[in-house]
Amino acid sequence: MPTGPALLTDRYELTMVAAALADGTADRDCVFEVFARRLPHGRRYGVVAGTGRLLEQLPSFRFGDAELTALREQGLTDPRLLDWLAGFRFSGDVDGYAEGELFFPGSPVLTVRAPFAEGVLLETLVLSVLNHDSAIASAAARMVGAACERPCIEMGSRRTHEQAAVAAARAAHLVGFVASSNLEAGRRYGVPTTGTSAHAFTLVHDDESAAFRAQVDTLGVGTTLLVDTYDVAKGIATAVEVAGPQLGAIRLDSGDLPTLASAARRQLDDLGATGTRIIVTSDLDEYAIAGLMAAPVDGYGVGTSLVTGSGAPTAGMVYKLVERDGLPVAKRSEGKNSVGGRKSAVRRHDADGTATAEVISSGTVAPRAGDRQLVVPLVRGGEVVTPSSPSEALAAAVAHHRRVREALPPEAWALSRGEPVLETVTA
Repeated sequence: MPTGPALLTDRYELTMVAAALADGTADRDCVFEVFARRLPHGRRYGVVAGTGRLLEQLPSFRFGDAELTALREQGLTDPRLLDWLAGFRFSGDVDGYAEGELFFPGSPVLTVRAPFAEGVLLETLVLSVLNHDSAIASAAARMVGAACERPCIEMGSRRTHEQAAVAAARAAHLVGFVASSNLEAGRRYGVPTTGTSAHAFTLVHDDESAAFRAQVDTLGVGTTLLVDTYDVAKGIATAVEVAGPQLGAIRLDSGDLPTLASAARRQLDDLGATGTRIIVTSDLDEYAIAGLMAAPVDGYGVGTSLVTGSGAPTAGMVYKLVERDGLPVAKRSEGKNSVGGRKSAVRRHDADGTATAEVISSGTVAPRAGDRQLVVPLVRGGEVVTPSSPSEALAAAVAHHRRVREALPPEAWALSRGEPVLETVTA
């Protein structure tokens, strides 16, 4: 079975290459641009994620014997196409926003300059990675903002495709989730992993006390005990009885969470477990997290809403040809127009360092004091500009995102529907 990403693409990429090879346009110097025409309805900003994963996969985007055999079996038998694919290696340049950067409508998130055949071949891979990861990161960032410094844990692996789960855990960590339940995300990207037990562990024992004792004996008193399998108040009492007042945390996974958390805090304090934290789970999203702001909650576990983008499972990015042999080209379809020419972009800031606008130009933006260039080199001549391990790339994206978030105006954190917090200005 093929192990690389080459077949994770749409057939029409290959039919375009075949036709371009036949009519001589395959080698035309082209510029493709990735951007979102709009943000998901009501969102204030987006987060670029997936760039590191894309750069990981680019060197292995090749057509070996297994891939070529699969193409022949699907009816792609053009000898000229197959010969070209057999020798394909991306040789172009890629520029784009640094991973972790914020994006707005029209932001040139990624720019690919290459011969037409090479550039068009990357479309599906680029969009599938960036659309998925940016959607997850954008939703996760809203959750981190709603949590107001309380830690969030990603735990959505059972609610999505097994490989999407790994990418989602990575994207969530990029924007501030402190840990994930996904072990492969820990191995591949260095995301901290965590996990204790489910209701099944309590149910397999004769009573709660035996289940809690087994967990504490194995993991220590600093563990988190799930106390709502039967009766919450009795579960808390049993948890403290077994682990003592040094119990690390309890987890609430059902019911009226604000009311239960308040009652749990009182009960824990009365039992002397004043340092025991309260972790809540159960179909949380950014709105539920915000609704728990006044409750004595110490952390959140988020699953389904995170891995599905909290209602926006794609970032809506598109991959469009904007330049051919140095000449701007543009699509004029109603509602799906594009702007020709290779773009540059800066983030404009006021004297206090607060971001005020996204300035985009088909030429070079005349710099002003406080402007920050957004487009950086990623690939030159088919080679990654700054090679790094998957974990190093993610760590750099985490740090970059933390810096750029600090420059957003306060209204960016509003969960109510509104316009993008920064206006996109064409220079």
